[in-house]
Amino acid sequence: MLGSGYTGHVLYTMGAAQGRTVLATSRNPLRNLAEVPSEQRVMFDLEQPSTWRNIPTGADLVWCFPATPLHQVETFAGWLNASARRLVVLGSTSAYEVGESQDYPPQWIDETAPIDLTKPRVQGEEFLRHKYGAIVLRVAGIYGPGRNPLNWIQQGRVGPSRKYVNLIHVEDLAAICLAAIEKGPPGEAYNVSDGQPHTWSEICATAQQRWNVAGTPTKEDHSTGKRISNAKVRTALGYTLRHPDLYETLQTLT
Repeated sequence: MLGSGYTGHVLYTMGAAQGRTVLATSRNPLRNLAEVPSEQRVMFDLEQPSTWRNIPTGADLVWCFPATPLHQVETFAGWLNASARRLVVLGSTSAYEVGESQDYPPQWIDETAPIDLTKPRVQGEEFLRHKYGAIVLRVAGIYGPGRNPLNWIQQGRVGPSRKYVNLIHVEDLAAICLAAIEKGPPGEAYNVSDGQPHTWSEICATAQQRWNVAGTPTKEDHSTGKRISNAKVRTALGYTLRHPDLYETLQTLT
């Protein structure tokens, strides 16, 4: 795992539970990877080429942080000879360019939709996908233990609006990473979402009704948001979601 943040920690646990040898990387392994056995901690920093040699030859890689800056991504990938191994890159559904469309509800977005190549991370992802056969996962908003949308409402980070939001539970994201390593053809892109977009107005109303969670006033958001299709990851990778229903899962997180 290149980067061991929120998703990386779950991916490490899930991979180890499946009997895989999982190596976790960090700029500061001693501080950030205390729960990982010392022999499975790796110091790695994209901006410090001296740490690149710590990546074992022939390992499958899951790239968990934004693939930027492009020149560093290009240099590292060339040094790594990434074509010799399986490479999964975590991107974002923010890659999709919705333009000036005011359709409401917004049109469904699948992997054939235009992407915004002016964004640095999208440039890095597409370079790795086309040049080295990386499998790019365009990931929706991640939630799970310690990242509860109900808390976001209480903290005023989000509020009622017509904007659509797409979410994915961190356990599903980690499992899809492993499925992509096993089954994903090189150079493919997959949307990673639970396939059930909701408006923030709906989520806030449900939070108030079911859990008596009230938000704080926020600036009104008139944007439409996106509706992300997850059909490809379900059919092409044969993946069945562990957490298909946001509200049922929130009940377990409260």
